[in-house]
Amino acid sequence: MTATSDTVTDTEPPPQPVPDPDSLGYWEAMTRGELCIRRCQDCGHWCHPPLERCRLCGGPTDYEAVSGEGTLYSFITIHQPAVPGYRDTVPYLVGLIDLVEQPGLRIAARLEDAEAADLRAGQPMRSRLVPHPGGDFWVPRFHPAPEDGASE
Repeated sequence: MTATSDTVTDTEPPPQPVPDPDSLGYWEAMTRGELCIRRCQDCGHWCHPPLERCRLCGGPTDYEAVSGEGTLYSFITIHQPAVPGYRDTVPYLVGLIDLVEQPGLRIAARLEDAEAADLRAGQPMRSRLVPHPGGDFWVPRFHPAPEDGASE
């Protein structure tokens, strides 16, 4: 008999982030409840993934909080887990979100409270920070935001 994804369960947690000097501030900010992205201190350009120097002007960057609001650029449905720790959660959605702070400033994250059939490019999205299973890290998850100023 061959095991399938519905009969096999994961006994180990998902891989944990391994912060480096460029990304450490990102992970530290989330433990404080903030989603922060590096921003150039000279020209104001947001840089993600994080870089020590701005790719436009070469100025120094530092972490600043972002709103966690944006629009859905694209998404995929994951049916086959690529690493241990996610077998019990398939299928799940991963989206690429355009943050409102700057055109082209995108972050990839899991999507929640949504079905693939109901998602569309340009749809307003909002983040919330959640604990990452198996460790002390927090990660952003995005969910559809109300449109036209409606309350959640």
